[in-house]
Amino acid sequence: MNVAIIGHPDCLKHEMTDGHPECPSRLSTIDDHLISSGLADFLEYIDAPLAKKKHLQLAHDKAYIESIFKNAPKEGFYHVDPDTWMGKDTLNAALRSAGAVIKATDMVMSASKRHVFCNIRPPGHHAEHDQGMGFCFFNNIAIGALYAIKHYGISRAAIVDFDVHHGNGSEDIVGNNPQVLYCSTYQHPLYPEHAEQSRTGELVNVPLKAGAKSNDFRKAVTEYWLPELDNFAPEIIFISAGFDAHIEDDMASLELVDSDYAWVTTELVKLADKHANGRIVSALEGGYVMSALGRSAVAHIKALMRL
Repeated sequence: MNVAIIGHPDCLKHEMTDGHPECPSRLSTIDDHLISSGLADFLEYIDAPLAKKKHLQLAHDKAYIESIFKNAPKEGFYHVDPDTWMGKDTLNAALRSAGAVIKATDMVMSASKRHVFCNIRPPGHHAEHDQGMGFCFFNNIAIGALYAIKHYGISRAAIVDFDVHHGNGSEDIVGNNPQVLYCSTYQHPLYPEHAEQSRTGELVNVPLKAGAKSNDFRKAVTEYWLPELDNFAPEIIFISAGFDAHIEDDMASLELVDSDYAWVTTELVKLADKHANGRIVSALEGGYVMSALGRSAVAHIKALMRL
């Protein structure tokens, strides 16, 4: 078993009002699809620990972290932004999500696993250095990348993000860090409406127009991501795995299909084998139509398993 799944029941308890698209069933849907696909028997399931404040401070302002802890409600909701609400179980879920990526990084760095998928929520890639937004409180993937650099002496970490929304938080946190290459495809224009211009060795932002299909996505990855990643030669690859660019997902208007997620994952596995001793940490970001989310996540994980 070279692939592990990290999650925690606390991640199911986080609620942001009835009908909110970022709902607990997203995680159980992925679990159900892994079982029905037959893959679950070949995966190791591990509980996520709680991230410590010192881990959060790798990516976030101390005052922001303290405000999240201080305002975590015992009942009712605290509004971080109009779409992002903290309930009584949100803080623990957010700490488990960040802790999952820390644990996954430890596992791939120790070579106990080559690839780890974090089936977690809340997601993270919209959380900036000093503010949460877009359903996100702590930037799980950015925390993991900076943890790998600080605790394992990694000199080059890559973050790749194929969510339909641009990871403004990840860009805000690592966009000017020469030790991290951030690569993103996303629909534009679409929330959060802003992304910086690409910079060699730091940022590869590739906007896609509404209606973009598989060939557009694969061309963007092949022409822009892969050469930069190969030249950067990352020692570990982190994936912000958002599946809301799927044609069935009505959150936006890209038209990817299950096989696109298998294809891009396979390309990243090849790069990880070449430069990073196979080390890949992937964490769930978006994906809001249950069937498409479950199938896409299975395609992604199956590719991580090299099946």
